[in-house]
Amino acid sequence: MTYVLEPTEIPLTRTSFTKRLAGWPRVVIGLAVMTLFVPTLARAQGDGARFYWKGLTGASVVPVIYNAKSGNSNPFDPAHTVLGDSSFDASLMMAGFARALAVSDRAASVSVLVTMGTLSGQTVVDGKAATQSAGGFGDPMVQFGLNLVGPKAIKNIPDILRYEPGFSVDVIGSLAVPIGEYNNTTPLNIGQNRWYGRIGAPIVWQLGSWAPEQRTTLEFLPAVWFFGPNNDFVGKTMTTDALFQLEGHLTHNFVKGFWGSLDATWYTGGKATIDGVSGSKMSNVGFSFTAGYEINENAQLTVGYGSTLGDNDPSDLRMHQFRVTLTYFWHPLVEGMKRLGGN
Repeated sequence: MTYVLEPTEIPLTRTSFTKRLAGWPRVVIGLAVMTLFVPTLARAQGDGARFYWKGLTGASVVPVIYNAKSGNSNPFDPAHTVLGDSSFDASLMMAGFARALAVSDRAASVSVLVTMGTLSGQTVVDGKAATQSAGGFGDPMVQFGLNLVGPKAIKNIPDILRYEPGFSVDVIGSLAVPIGEYNNTTPLNIGQNRWYGRIGAPIVWQLGSWAPEQRTTLEFLPAVWFFGPNNDFVGKTMTTDALFQLEGHLTHNFVKGFWGSLDATWYTGGKATIDGVSGSKMSNVGFSFTAGYEINENAQLTVGYGSTLGDNDPSDLRMHQFRVTLTYFWHPLVEGMKRLGGN
């Protein structure tokens, strides 16, 4: 089903107009969710499904995320540096804010994410094992995205009802500011004591109908991460090669307001060198699944679980995670429309 509404089709009587409005909020809010709000939300398992759908220009989004992780790499480190036979457990809480924008006729977005949490485990550096823990705030990250290929920016209600993603391509840029909690006497830290960021090109490919109960998409995110040096990693200098990321998602609405996704992520590169001693190049594959439920017109709940595969070798990245995301979103135009419909 394709939603098309021409201005001349809108009746001028208050009664018929409000009847039309009564059926709109869920459709409108669903499309007003600007989900490019959580850069590196899942990190070891990628950004996640439906993160780069477009929303109504001017929409605001606040996500709150709980993430439980375990494995052999610091979950707060996007380079996924494997420290020998180390093992970690972490509880992460993340909160952010995003805004959907328009640059000329192209959809754009700007977002910020702040990470906090606790981290504990056994680290192995220079053959020495030690049980350590850390907590506090991590490095905040900002991200900007701009659509290059696909429908024009959604600027009004008729645009929403006509909108279908078709085949769209964006460009994103992320940058983390190294102001998180850091202790130079331990390799286990919430902050990373260095600048890092990425450039990527999210792709959303609509498959079939765009009716709310039938939406299916195939999504990809190729990206490359860049890392500055950490000049005080337990008194040493650590550098990291560029890390290449590719993730994919097959998503489908089972009914209106409930959807699921099968997810896969691949990382390669990211070899770390500590005082001239090089580690191993990463080649990691992970799989996960995600389920999303629309609680009401302003809130959505997302639950996901993921794990790496082929991680039996001590040098392989090993990571398991469970994540819950509650997202609240709003737009002044839509909120006013809901009040008018209610009256």
